[in-house]
Amino acid sequence: MSVERNTRNLEAGIEKDFSGKMSYGSYLALDSILSAQHPVSRPEHHDEMLFIIQHQTSELWLKLVLHELSAVRTYLRADDLRAAMKGIARIKHIQRSLTEQWSVLATLTPSEYAEFRGALQSASGFQSYQYRAVEFLLGNKNAGMLQVFESDAEAFELLSRLLQETSIYDEFISYLSRRGYGIPAELLERDVTRAHEFSRGLVQVYKEVYEDAAGHWDVYEACEELVDLEDNFQLWRFRHLKTVERTIGHKTGTGGSSGVGFLQKALELTFFPELFAVRTEIGR
Repeated sequence: MSVERNTRNLEAGIEKDFSGKMSYGSYLALDSILSAQHPVSRPEHHDEMLFIIQHQTSELWLKLVLHELSAVRTYLRADDLRAAMKGIARIKHIQRSLTEQWSVLATLTPSEYAEFRGALQSASGFQSYQYRAVEFLLGNKNAGMLQVFESDAEAFELLSRLLQETSIYDEFISYLSRRGYGIPAELLERDVTRAHEFSRGLVQVYKEVYEDAAGHWDVYEACEELVDLEDNFQLWRFRHLKTVERTIGHKTGTGGSSGVGFLQKALELTFFPELFAVRTEIGR
């Protein structure tokens, strides 16, 4: 049989009949995923598909981040620091993908977005319950956020549960206490429904670690992994802010927030403040 120069023949062993067999599409439920894009603009605007897929893809990545963060928390409870840090390493790669996605959305010009923005009505990324769940698991608890999700039973239940549970930072601090580090008692007994607040005593614990990195190597390395995690999160927040500013300027957000101004305030929030504060103390 003659073979065209730029054609690859199928090998004899390649599966071709999937009647009654699992296929790539059925395993991934592609029928559901690829039919989940429903533009609402009328007439339908070409660029709305980009907007929908950008946010749907982000939600899939956030689902994986939640999956990994839950595992990290479990590993820390079991004193398995190495497995926990493996999970953090994976999350860092996911964060990179999430951040790089903003460059795709940034190709949406202000005039293009204006063509269909009104059709979104009050829908806004602010209402992403998975994003809020990630913040809760990292320690940025805010009970007031639950009001936004009262009409969504599943989202409300998840966030209500996570509000009452420990964050990965709570578990890391507890792990350090079990290892014999002098963790302040108030951190071990704190109200976990509230955001973690800065502790001068914890800074001193980290100072001990950082000034003898070789003697505390696994904890030292874990601290730096957490710093990476927060750095990546802040970079994501910043790219979000700049993409919004580039696309709508300083208009009010579709969900009713002040838009760029509201996003700017998020950059002031921190998950692991002592891990940044200790840098000022090292060598003093």
